[in-house]
Parts: sequence; C-alpha cells; structure tokens
Amino acid sequence: MGYYDEISSGYEELHSEEQLSKIALIKDHFQVKENDTLLDVGCGTGLTTEPWNCVRTGVDPAPRLLARARSKHKITYVEAAAESLPFEDDAFDVVISITAIQNFSDVSKGLSEIKRVGKNRFVLSFLKKSSQAELIEELIRSLFVVDSLIIEAKDVIFFCSVD
Repeated sequence: MGYYDEISSGYEELHSEEQLSKIALIKDHFQVKENDTLLDVGCGTGLTTEPWNCVRTGVDPAPRLLARARSKHKITYVEAAAESLPFEDDAFDVVISITAIQNFSDVSKGLSEIKRVGKNRFVLSFLKKSSQAELIEELIRSLFVVDSLIIEAKDVIFFCSVD
C-alpha cells in the first residue's frame, strides 16, 4: 500500500487548509468558465478539484484517496497515474496539478501526459523544497510556455499555455 493510501483517513486534516489556500490564490489569478472541462492530476481526496465551477474530473493513483473523494463530491474520479492518463489528446480545456508533480514516478512522462490531454491552459505546482524542484521547473519550462508564476509559502505555481 502506498503512502497516500495509508494516510487517506487523515488526509484532509493534514492538508485541507494549505490546499484550499493555494486554490484561493490560484483562483485570484486564473479563471475558468462554467462550460470548461477541467482535469485535476493528483487530485487526492478532491480538495483541489471541488472548488472549481465547471465540468470536473480528478485523477489519482491512490484508490483510498479516490474513495474518500467519491464519498464527498459528485465529480468524476478516475484511478490512474499521471504517467498514463486514460484520456484522448486535447480532452480538457484546463489541466491542473496542485502539489503533486514531485510525487510522480516519472516527472517528464507525467508532464508530457498533462500537456497531451490539455488544450492550452495549465496550472502546475510543486513543493519548492522538493529534491526534484530544479528538474521539475526545467521540464515545465521546456514543455510549456510559462505565462506567469507565483512563489507561495510552500509551492511554486506555474500558469502555463502551449505554443
């Protein structure tokens, strides 16, 4: 069993305040329309998926986190890893991944998959203290156009598009 499945029962207690604060900050800088389709990669229990007013899908590899998400929210949740997203090319208007990228088993493949399934609007954040922070930033800058970024208390948040 993975770490996130092991902590699933206390996930919100550990992370909700921090994650909801990041979403509020992101929403101040990034708008979605009601008819937009949004994919949240590494959605966990749905904390970062739920606050958006649009057509939402969350994806996470941890079944227990997804079970908690499904019990709380009427949103589509799919069990899958970022490195092999089960969606068509350009399937989503917006793709977000909030504080999850540093947990991907293959960051390059995960970010490539995010780019593949998204049309042209992305919000990508990772822990700035991650041992992979430099690599993640380099990969984001090589795969996406960075329109702006915010450095908040724990994360670096990139607002991106593609050429």
